[in-house]
Parts: sequence; C-alpha cells; structure tokens
Amino acid sequence: MKLLLFLIIYQCTINSFKTQSASNPNIILLMADDLGIGDLGCYGNRTLRTPNIDRLAEEGVTLTQHIAASPLCTPSRAAFLTGRYPIRSGMAAFSRVGVFLFSASSGGLPSEEITFSKLLKKRGYATALIGKWHLGMNCESNNDFCHHPLSHGFDYFYGLPVTNLRDCRPGQGSVFLKGVQKSLVIPIQIAGITLVCLAIVQYIGLLKVPFQALGYCLVITALSLAGLIFFFYHFRHLNCFLMRDHQIIQQPLSYDNLTQRLTKEAVQFIGRNTDAPFLLVLSYLHVHTALYASKTFKGKSKHGLYGDAVEEMDWSVGIKGLFATVMHLLLNEAAKIGQVLDVLEKYELSDKTLVYFTSDQGAHVEEISSSGEVHGGYNGIYKGGKSTNWEGGIRVPGLLRWPGVLQAGVSIDEPTSNMDIFPTIVKLAKAQLPSGRILDGHDLMPLLQGKVARSKHEFLFHYCNAYLNAVRWHPGNSESVWKVFFFTPNFSPEDSNGCYDSHVCFCHEGFITWHHPPLLFDLSRDPEEKVPLTPETESRFYEVLRVIELAVDNHTRSLDAVPDQLSWNNLIWKPWLQLCCSSVSESCYCDYDSEGHLLEGHSG
Repeated sequence: MKLLLFLIIYQCTINSFKTQSASNPNIILLMADDLGIGDLGCYGNRTLRTPNIDRLAEEGVTLTQHIAASPLCTPSRAAFLTGRYPIRSGMAAFSRVGVFLFSASSGGLPSEEITFSKLLKKRGYATALIGKWHLGMNCESNNDFCHHPLSHGFDYFYGLPVTNLRDCRPGQGSVFLKGVQKSLVIPIQIAGITLVCLAIVQYIGLLKVPFQALGYCLVITALSLAGLIFFFYHFRHLNCFLMRDHQIIQQPLSYDNLTQRLTKEAVQFIGRNTDAPFLLVLSYLHVHTALYASKTFKGKSKHGLYGDAVEEMDWSVGIKGLFATVMHLLLNEAAKIGQVLDVLEKYELSDKTLVYFTSDQGAHVEEISSSGEVHGGYNGIYKGGKSTNWEGGIRVPGLLRWPGVLQAGVSIDEPTSNMDIFPTIVKLAKAQLPSGRILDGHDLMPLLQGKVARSKHEFLFHYCNAYLNAVRWHPGNSESVWKVFFFTPNFSPEDSNGCYDSHVCFCHEGFITWHHPPLLFDLSRDPEEKVPLTPETESRFYEVLRVIELAVDNHTRSLDAVPDQLSWNNLIWKPWLQLCCSSVSESCYCDYDSEGHLLEGHSG
C-alpha cells in the first residue's frame, strides 16, 4: 500500500514538473547570418562538420520547408521579431537599398511595433539579445536610442548595432563602395546638395543675385563632399563597433575571439537566470562577410574560411561530438566558459528550454573575395541565394529541440515561417497575443507535437524589398506546393558576379524581368525550380493563377500605409546621429572588451 501511494505521489510530481516546464519554458533562439540550408549535416552536407547543430535535429524537430519572410537581413529580422511581414512595419524598402548600412541612420523598427521580447518581458522573463541587431539605433539625436534593442523589450544587449561588413575588417575589400556607391552616394550627393541650395536661395532671396547664389551652392557642395570623404575614410571607426547596452565598448570592432566573446556573454546570461524564465536571442555574426575565425578553427575545414566560420559557430552551439571535443580541449579559455547546450545540461535546464536554430536568409552565393575565394555558402539543391526569392534565398534551417515535449528525430515537410516563432513562444509564455493588428505567423506547437498534420500557412507571400515578388500556395486538399513568380531578378547562377556585379540582386527597373503570365512551379515535384509549368504541361495552370490572384487581392487589402523606415532620408548617414566613444578628433577609438580590458559581466 505504501509503495502504491509512493508511486502515485511520484507520478503526480513528474506530471506537475512536465506541466510547469511546458507552461513557462526558457527560450533560446539561435540565428545564423547568411547560412545556407545545405551547409549543415542534418540537411545533407557531408563535408562540413556541424555535430552540435545536427544534435538539435537528432533530439528535436527538423523543418524542411522553413521560410524566411525576406531574403535580406533587416526585413527578415523585423518579421522574425514581430511575427508580421516587414511591409506592415515599414521595414521593406521601396528604394534600391533594402537594409540599413550605417549606425547613424534614422530609420529602424518602429517603437509602436510589438516584439516577442516586449511581451515575454511583461511576463517576467529576463531577456537578452547577443550579437547582430541591424534594426536601427537612433531617431533624432545620438542618444535617444528609439530603435535600440533595449527599447524593444530586451533587458540586455551585447553586440553590433548594424551588421558585419567587409569594410569592417581591413584587407577584406569594400562592399559599401562596390555595391552601393552608384545607388546611394551619387544620388544623395546630387539631389541633396541641389535641394539644399535651392532652399537657401529661395529662403534668403538670392534669385536676383545669381552669382551669390552660385557661391553658396559651391560652398555647400564642397562641404558635402568633404563630409563624404571624411565618412569613407573613417567608415570602419564610425560604423563597426561593439556595444553593451547603450555603451560602446569597442570601436572599431576587433574580430579577435569574437565568437568566443559572444558565446561567453550568452553562457553568462543563462547562468544569471537559472531560477527564472529567460529569453535569449543569440544572433551570430557568422557567416556574413567579412568572414573570420579564431586561430583554433582557421584552416581546419574543407571549405576555406567560410567552412572554418561554420564550424566555429557549431562549436558555440554545443560541445558534443569528437571534433567539437578536440576543439574544446584546444580552446582553453573557451573551455572555461562552456557552450550553450552544455550550460543547459550543467544547470539541468534542458527539459525546461525550447531551443530554436535558423538563419535569417539563405547563403549569399555571389560572395567572392578579392583573391577569388568563395565566401558564400551552399543552398543545397535550391536555386539562387540571398536577396532572391528563389528557394535558395528563403528556405532556411528550422530546428527545434525541447526534450520531453517535442519528439526526437521528427522531420516535417510543411510550409512554415520564421514569423511563426512570435506566436509560438508568446503562447508558451502565457502572454497575450496583441490585438488590433494582423499577425502573419502561426503557433507551431500543434504541428511540432503531431497534433495536426498540416501547416496553417495556406499562402505565403514573398517580398523583394517592398515589392510582392512571388506567392506560395499549399492547398488543404493537395500535396502540391504551388509557387508563382510575378517577376524574377536578372540573375545568372553560372556568373559569380550574379546581378550586374552589384553584390546583391535588386528588385525593380532594369534589374528584373516581369512575367506575363507569371512563372508557375510545383515545389512538391520541382523543388529546384528548374522547369516552369505551362498551360500545356499543367491542366490546373489558370485555376492556380486565379486562386493566387484572389489571395493577393485579399492580402493587399490587409496592408495599411505606414512610414517607410528604409526611405532615402532614413537610410543616409546623419552626422548628428553618429555614436562615438571618444572625440571625433581621436578617431572614435576605445577598447574595453579585449583581454586585459574586459568589462565585468552585466549583473542584471
């Protein structure tokens, strides 16, 4: 009788623990940058060593049709944080440049947008973003921090406010000058100076004094050009720096042991929050260029510096597997730190923690170094890459592990989106989904746990910047996944220069080709998007187009006019918004994050 009573109490305790762990779990969201779906062993790669990321697949669920909401960093990350298409928040560009390039731009994720970090923070979660942000910084002054991570629900921030560019690392060339000079600097230089001159002439009444007006314009032009030259010369110092919360701690950024530093910050955050629920977004700089790897990993992979960077990121995720164990022994300092999955086991948090791994978009297949080395990744069988809505640009890794809640080794081939993370974790935290706004993501848990067999995404809309580029339709009574393209980039996979040697593919004018009728593919039969269907080869051709046209009309009517955060005015460098940890005369230099000058870990 006593034994029976003990077993009943024991079982109730176990059930209580499972209920508790499933109600307010810890959340760890790992996001790579420009990682190809074909770069990971769990998605078929046989030459790169990724045992720790593969472990997430072995012990959890693998999504094989996981879609980024945009093929570019800024809009994709905005959608990820808000659960909404970036067009809804003004984070999709009508201009040629689709991402923020400067720390001193005025655009960014609007304060009225609701992020999952805001909602989880209200539920008592400790929240941290470590790594790349790329969603804006200031609005009107260099200390209002209106777009800063701490203004969007994160308690703690350690990382880069913008992104990792070749310009940030000496000797890696200049993406800025190569891909943006013609599209950004010259129009701004001409239009901006002309507008200013006209305004001055009109204001001070110099229309009747043409030589004086011309003199003013020449002075303004000279000052503007001097400002541009200053900016180009000091680009690395002005744009590539590391922050802790609102403070710059390293300017310019040093790549020495950078992944180890990010990992250390992540592990310390977990260690500070073992007794309360936490949300950690670890947003890796790998494998966006400029590529880098620490001495221990450099030259160790079969795919040059790109492969070294992938394997170093895998080390950061965990420390399992033979190769990772050897790396652990070699990296003495890192060995003292421990890695993300390890620290969960150390504090017995694995069963209480949902871990998610993804990439913000597909691999940047056009990336070639100045020496001719391929610095872009591998998208497997899928066509295209970053900046395109071919499958290679938007189909990304989607791995979720939660021992005891999600079954291990499951693979799901249903359309899902990075926007789905928002409602999924908000519901898990028992927070209230925001009302009065459209959410485009859906709760993944029923699908992940096998309670339903079909994704709630009947349609997914694929934007190239602010332009509706393609639509995906997964009918409820069919295995087909139809995809139509209204236009496609003038992209040649065989040409390493890709889209007009412009670094990324653009979305309008002479850079694209419109299709009448639209191109149609069935991804269930042709995932490589090799052969467009025609009325002769597909009997449902016009029926599919009619259904998708109706869906586009409904979707378009759901869009509200919002301020364009990526307008030219919001994109340009504004000197008064520039962050600098020292005086400009000292070239904005400081270093509080290198060995011997390490700041103490945040205590909050």
